[in-house]
Amino acid sequence: MIAIRNLTKLYGSTRAVDGISFEIKKGEILGLLGPNGAGKTTTMRILTCYLQPTSGSVTVKDHTIQDHPLEIKKLIGYLPESAPLYPDMLVYDYLRFVASVREIEGAQADSRMKELADMCGINEVMHKPIHELSKGYKQRVGLAHAMMNDPEILVLDEPTSGLDPNQIVEIRDIIKRIGKEKTVILSTHILSEAEATCDRIVIISRGRIVADGATAELKTEAGSDYVINISLQGAEFDDIKGQLESIAEVNGVIPVRQEDGVVDFHVACSGSRDMRPAIYEIIKKNDWPLLEFHKESRTLETVFRELTREN
Repeated sequence: MIAIRNLTKLYGSTRAVDGISFEIKKGEILGLLGPNGAGKTTTMRILTCYLQPTSGSVTVKDHTIQDHPLEIKKLIGYLPESAPLYPDMLVYDYLRFVASVREIEGAQADSRMKELADMCGINEVMHKPIHELSKGYKQRVGLAHAMMNDPEILVLDEPTSGLDPNQIVEIRDIIKRIGKEKTVILSTHILSEAEATCDRIVIISRGRIVADGATAELKTEAGSDYVINISLQGAEFDDIKGQLESIAEVNGVIPVRQEDGVVDFHVACSGSRDMRPAIYEIIKKNDWPLLEFHKESRTLETVFRELTREN
């Protein structure tokens, strides 16, 4: 549905976006992740025809941003990080104004506004001034604005920024419902939100794509090192360290805590082979009482740090 090819955007000598390429399928919820200044917002602004690229192309349903920007804008609903609302207007009046801008009038406008009020959970604030609303409700009104013309594609820039945990869950649920019918592209700094909401994640760092895939794929492909957390009773750490580091795939044994005869430590392992059976054999051979033994799962946050750190 959307094809981005060798997209580049320069600001002077700075490459905000540096030759990125990827495709987005119809009905997919795609998350754009990256640290501040990575190029996420610039990419979204180019996609929505707000900015022109320095080079490269973006094609949306056979329309290019250079040749058919108006046709693409009709296909897209866009919610920037700060929703562009008129604070002195009532929510109802504001959405009625948005409907008229989109050339939706009369009974059709009434029907669409009611549908959006239900979908975005804003029925109880429809007759309140926008400046009296919480940040969460303002985001919902902005979402209703972006959805007014029933777009095929929804672009959301940091939709949960500044919201409390309850509001984040509510916005996430709305996005997931919308994603059942539409293509959704969202950027976020909240990695747990991307993991819970998105079908696929693209991680951008310094204007370049450093990872692209489903969350489970990224966790597997980004690296094979892992840690095993162990707690033993009645054992000497130096003895433990000496025996476990004799295993080729063990990179190191790191102490965490020693107290009341209990030793807590991490075992850093490399490679794809699960070393727990080999480590357990050594523990059993020495008859060390085992209190804790588990492999630490890789999280999206771990992968993100590994892929976007400068060194």
